[in-house]
Amino acid sequence: MRALKRILAGMCMAAVMMTIFTPSELKASELKAPRGIEITAEETTVPVLGPGETKIWKFTIHNGNEQAANNVVIIPKLGGSGAWPFVEACQEVNIEKIDPDGSASVEYIFTQRDDAPTAVHKIQFDVYANGEAELMASQNFYIKTTEKEKEEKPLPFPDNSGNNVNGSDSVNGDNSDNNDNSTDDMTDAGQQPGEPPIVSDGSSDYMMADAGGFSNGGVISGGGSNSGSVSVPRVIVTGFSTDPAEVRAGSNFALIIHLKNTSKATAVRNMLFDLNAPTEGSDEQSVAPAFLPASGSSSIYLDGIKANGTADISIQLNAKADLLQKPYSVDLSMKYEDAEGSQIEASSSISIPIKQDARFEFSDFEISPESISVGDEANVMCNLYNLGRIKLYNVKAAFEGSCIKKEEVFLGNVESGASASIDAMLEGAEATEGPAKVKMTVSYEDEAGKIAVVEKELELEVTEAIESDMMTGGMEMIEEEQKGFPVLPAAVLGAVILIIIIIVVVIKRRKKRQRMNEEEGLLDELDRPSEDER
Repeated sequence: MRALKRILAGMCMAAVMMTIFTPSELKASELKAPRGIEITAEETTVPVLGPGETKIWKFTIHNGNEQAANNVVIIPKLGGSGAWPFVEACQEVNIEKIDPDGSASVEYIFTQRDDAPTAVHKIQFDVYANGEAELMASQNFYIKTTEKEKEEKPLPFPDNSGNNVNGSDSVNGDNSDNNDNSTDDMTDAGQQPGEPPIVSDGSSDYMMADAGGFSNGGVISGGGSNSGSVSVPRVIVTGFSTDPAEVRAGSNFALIIHLKNTSKATAVRNMLFDLNAPTEGSDEQSVAPAFLPASGSSSIYLDGIKANGTADISIQLNAKADLLQKPYSVDLSMKYEDAEGSQIEASSSISIPIKQDARFEFSDFEISPESISVGDEANVMCNLYNLGRIKLYNVKAAFEGSCIKKEEVFLGNVESGASASIDAMLEGAEATEGPAKVKMTVSYEDEAGKIAVVEKELELEVTEAIESDMMTGGMEMIEEEQKGFPVLPAAVLGAVILIIIIIVVVIKRRKKRQRMNEEEGLLDELDRPSEDER
């Protein structure tokens, strides 16, 4: 018993020591979920179930981390609102270990409830590791449930006498709509690039794209054996939306098109849709459709739409990076059959607005001088280069800092590919200890009037101002000295006179020394004995 207590006490002490000596940065990083875990479905289409049907859904879990994932748990749950549409409860799949850069396969069995509505459901799969201690990944997938098909009433056809063949008094179909059914929202994180088109028989609650539009063309009917049908069922586009709502050049987006069968008596089936985007590009190498499928083709298939019913079709597209900021028209062709097998063709068009991100750079600051006194001014200059494909409107630059007075400069509009010069005079307001930071805030508007800002910093030193009395006294002394006596000319004249005096003295000394040497030579000759005396 004592040994057990000692062990527990040692474990508690070790935990306390680790808490004390572990850096705060390490603790913060441990709270973050590691990256590199990916879950993918083996099927490339959205599974469709009917009442009582069972589906085995297979997935692959890939560990892209540098360390192994232990005690991995995958939990599916309903991503949107509503009741769980399957008989089976949420199943948890456990994986003991996934090696670095390794994969593991899992499968789930879903059986649809008999009372499940016709809708597309978002199923969120959460991947945990270390016994549900760390959230490794969270990915959304979609599955469609359908209701039991109802028997359709036979279409009434009038005979030559004007009476209906089936004995009914009027030509009436099933006027019921399926607006009670709804689809869950597909968020940006929910639908993956390359995911197959998602269809639904329910109404949609997607946001309409700004500045977008659509139009419906004519209907062409051909083929089939029923040439005496009462009317041709028309399928029209009632609207469309994009996910995300703003489509930016160079990005992937989901295009969701809302359809309606306007016929109140005839259902349509075997529907094929094809998207045709305009061709964009300035030269042969860059010419390509404005929108291309992120994966697969531009064709979309739909089983059918009941009489007076609605449905949605969806496709993942990619917008070219060099598109201009404007709406682009996309043609939608439709081919489908009525209840008698007659072939019908129709067309429509939608307009997708494209947004371009502003892209610009600043040159280095030129500051003259880099140090000023309180009350003095410094000139700050730099250039703005508009590298994007959109025009910048009402560009302004504001300089703010504790050491200067606020200064604003208005630049106006800057065209794409053009530059603008920012030139400001900053007045020192408060002395600093060394160089201090000054913030330049540049604001601009896009075509829609939306304001955006960007910031850049520079450094400026401000020193104390010299007292005005001292400056005045010093200037007066200098002026008095200048008025009393010309100091500089006098100094130059004195230096010249001094040089002349030195030269004269040196010359006189040399002549005197030379004369003395000559006299000494004559005396030496006189003192020598003559030859007769020898």
